[in-house]
Amino acid sequence: MKLPFNDKKFIFLLLAVFVAVSLEILSVSGIDIPSPYALFIYGIIILGTGCKVFWNGLQSLFRLRFGSISLLMMIAAVAAFYLGEYPEATVVIVLYMLGEKLEDVGIENSLSALDKLVSEAPQTALVKGRAEPVRVEEIPVGTLIQVKPHDKIPLDGVVTEGETIVDESSITGEPIPKEKTAGSTVFAGTLNMHGFIELRTVKTAKDTTFARIIELTAQAQNNKSDAQKFIQKFAAIYTPVIILLASLLFVVPVFILGKELNVWLNQAISLLVISCPCALVISTPVAVYAAIGNASGKGLLVKGGKYIEAMAGVKAIGLDKTRTITYGKPVVSDIVPLNGSTKEELLACCAGTELFSEHPLAQAIVDCSTEAGFEPHRIRQFESLTGKGAKAHCMTCGGNAVFVGKWDSIAGENPGMKQETETLINRFSAEGKTCVILSCGRQIKGLIALTDEVKPESAEAIQAMRALGVTPVMITGDSRQAAQYVASRTGIEQVFAELLPEGKTEIVKKLQSEYRKAAMVGDGVNDAPALAAANVSIAMAATGSDTAIEVSDIALMNDKLSLIPYLIRLSRKTVTTVKRNTVGAIGVKILFILLAFLGYGNLVMAIAADVGVMLAVVLISLRIMAFR
Repeated sequence: MKLPFNDKKFIFLLLAVFVAVSLEILSVSGIDIPSPYALFIYGIIILGTGCKVFWNGLQSLFRLRFGSISLLMMIAAVAAFYLGEYPEATVVIVLYMLGEKLEDVGIENSLSALDKLVSEAPQTALVKGRAEPVRVEEIPVGTLIQVKPHDKIPLDGVVTEGETIVDESSITGEPIPKEKTAGSTVFAGTLNMHGFIELRTVKTAKDTTFARIIELTAQAQNNKSDAQKFIQKFAAIYTPVIILLASLLFVVPVFILGKELNVWLNQAISLLVISCPCALVISTPVAVYAAIGNASGKGLLVKGGKYIEAMAGVKAIGLDKTRTITYGKPVVSDIVPLNGSTKEELLACCAGTELFSEHPLAQAIVDCSTEAGFEPHRIRQFESLTGKGAKAHCMTCGGNAVFVGKWDSIAGENPGMKQETETLINRFSAEGKTCVILSCGRQIKGLIALTDEVKPESAEAIQAMRALGVTPVMITGDSRQAAQYVASRTGIEQVFAELLPEGKTEIVKKLQSEYRKAAMVGDGVNDAPALAAANVSIAMAATGSDTAIEVSDIALMNDKLSLIPYLIRLSRKTVTTVKRNTVGAIGVKILFILLAFLGYGNLVMAIAADVGVMLAVVLISLRIMAFR
């Protein structure tokens, strides 16, 4: 979360928090600001930071809305001020305002990320037969448009002419670019990496898949109901009950039973003081901020306290595959020499041919050959065949024609090839791997299988989630074979594959209906709608897109999936601490309320109890900083 350090009001609030906490510590130590300066100094801090609270509290009072959290805060501050407990009143107000400000900052960051996503979408397109670019909003379905190499595709459509390679990771999340030929479907917002293509539009600008991503992201954020803090729910009942009890404690003895006015006025004031929710208001933010500080030290950026609370209740986690469970980069997994070839001959000849190719698979093969210490073969007459592979003449292999590419393309070039190679290809395909075949002359030299490598810690992290009673579910746009293979390697039982962003969002909603609370972990623009729809969204920040990071509630700055089980345990510890603090604070208040009604309450006892409980819950909450 980007904090607005250029915002003077935010800087003033941080300064006020520092001063208020410091003065509270000095006051507890017996060092107080002398009168009348104390009233002036604390009054400036409270009115400067919490004037909005007092204004809303007064409005609620005039409208007789006694369940208002602002009214509760106002009563706490005024009662503490009446008794001369200025530091306590100040700490309550400034911490409450800091929490409110940080929540506002998180919302502003998410909206700015969405604006950036909209600005990156192509605004114009080259319509065939038109000299000037046309705005995408003005282009109807069925229009022929042209896309140059390295330009983003402006509208969803079907390729009518040309061949190219398109990076669709912004839509599907799949790391390997797709080859596109006549008849292939392309999406707006994806990147044309290679050739010049012509396509016929099938959707208007407002209905494209990319536009749908933007709409779903904004919609899910707007519809996401913020979990109310316990104190806000409690205030709806607690505040009017305490005001009523204090009034009865004064009115009944004095005006009905004829008791002494000053004595029962003192009891009523004592009741209000001990009922001030200082410990309740402070315990929650202290515990939550301690948890956030603990998490940040491990590389977890948590954007607000409500996400700590929500994470504690998560029962299912949706996990994107690419760059979440896997590295998102193709690597050579298997090298199978055939027909008397050696591993070195196969890899070096293939690397020599692929050295001139721009395809990511080609680069992975070249990198593998280099790492193995095999010098790529010398190649002449290189020819890239978009959608098929590459041709060349290998001078190291005696000038023979070599072909690197898919099995279908090689079988088409050489119909006499042995079909038993298909058995190997089918086996690797079942494991979600991509096969590259090398033929030399009219003989197959072998095949190279590539895969998206699984991160070493993924299986252990997923097992830890299960041990915590959380169900891991894979939600990916990648192929079903690749998804099933990775799931089998990591212990995931539920797999949803070949999904577009809208489909991912639907799966998250399904998990929410089944498990009540579900989190989503992803990294790309295509994950943004699903992230926004989840109860808690977690982005892989090191490799993720800016949009996914800003839309998310929590960011893994080092992309360690193993931190998610840790975050669940930390969140549960925090929520348990808050509940114990709350029960303890309420228990003490109930005890002193009874004493006040029995006539044994006094202001000194009330202040001591209130400050004592406050200090106790703060110290207990700060222990979360040391949680391991």
